[in-house]
Amino acid sequence: MSRETILEPDLPIVDPHHHLWDRPAALMAALPPPKHGFEQLMRRVPRYLLDELLADMKRGHNVKATVYMECGSMYRGQGPATLKPVGETEFVNGVAAMSASGLYGDVLACAGIVGHADCNLGAAVRDVLEAHIVAGGGRFRGIRQSASADPDKNVLGPLARTEGGLYMSPGFREGFAQLAPLGLSFDAWMLEPQLPDLIDLARAFPETQIILDHVGTPLGIASYAGRREERFPIWKDNIRKLAELPNVAVKLGGLAMVFPGFASFMSDPPTSSEALAAEWKPYIETCIEAFGPDRGMFESNFPVDIGTCDYDVLWNAFKVLAKGASAAEKTALFSGTATKIYRLDL
Repeated sequence: MSRETILEPDLPIVDPHHHLWDRPAALMAALPPPKHGFEQLMRRVPRYLLDELLADMKRGHNVKATVYMECGSMYRGQGPATLKPVGETEFVNGVAAMSASGLYGDVLACAGIVGHADCNLGAAVRDVLEAHIVAGGGRFRGIRQSASADPDKNVLGPLARTEGGLYMSPGFREGFAQLAPLGLSFDAWMLEPQLPDLIDLARAFPETQIILDHVGTPLGIASYAGRREERFPIWKDNIRKLAELPNVAVKLGGLAMVFPGFASFMSDPPTSSEALAAEWKPYIETCIEAFGPDRGMFESNFPVDIGTCDYDVLWNAFKVLAKGASAAEKTALFSGTATKIYRLDL
């Protein structure tokens, strides 16, 4: 049962960004004490598979379908290292087939799949992409390769896995060039100070559909603590420059993560949807104004965003934020844009 009354319960939703994972108890027990908000979250949610996803999708909102986003889950245990990420697509396609059977209701979980491939392989990444397409059984839509990095390693904590400048690298771009010929899109996760790199990449590859995840991940922790408002104009200017490029869309969400440093993260008691909407409003409204509803889509980012709120409260917050939108605009923001960008057959 939801702890809030569900707003606009009949409004169709396509959730374009969620994960599935399973961290066995032995693995969790071996982890060191958490020092970062993301590590706290992983201990809180060691398992999120189809049962957990379906339970969230049925909390009262009219969720019709979802798009799965890579998170390093269920990689192949054997074979060439470059092809190990294909195991994630194999796993998720099986979950999608279970959902499509109708045994769990009329929702279509993982109707689209976004996997991972290392574009640093250059032209050789095409073999990996083609393997994903085969493994996806008609559901594979593109890849994500995170460029998130910051000189302050405390910002990302356990997710600090690469140095800056990935999207500017010639080797990466050689691999990136393989996407458009295969009809594949690219999800970009990066931090707010890195947005100029994505602007450059999108300009260089106008034929490739790019989706910016999590409104560009504003920062308000570690060395950015207390500086979120100071950096807001810089973020806003870069968002507007990105929006000038027709091959870029934006996901409206991810603000419930630890990185923005909002007071709502891990708050006790949990923050209400009205308060969350007020907290996130400057970022969400800026993106919708810049990109328009036809290139903006609300996302759950679950179960990562459970660090701030439950699934039903999250979508309530988005509905509060979209309160002044027309019926057509709401359709785009909650389902239409995701269906179009990820080419879903619903």
